[in-house]
Amino acid sequence: MEIKLTETANKGAFYIEQDGTRAAEMTFSKAGPTLIIIDHTEVSDALRGKSAGKQLVAAAVQHARDHGLKILPLCPFAKSVFDKVAEYGDVLDQ
Repeated sequence: MEIKLTETANKGAFYIEQDGTRAAEMTFSKAGPTLIIIDHTEVSDALRGKSAGKQLVAAAVQHARDHGLKILPLCPFAKSVFDKVAEYGDVLDQ
């Protein structure tokens, strides 16, 4: 699954396309120059159970590492992933 990123000045999304539509998406808001807030994750029925949501979180973590950002996961799904994966602690805003 290829994960894509789209960004504007204030927000963005990591997403997976399938058959020309977004089959999974995780949206975030930019809260300053070094903080993004993950606010929503949605995965279509076609991708449920295939770790699409976890892959979106992993993409956000890698993006944060690459750009010196911290992540505040307000989305319950993203927060649960951060709670389970200790290796993501380096980008977690506490």
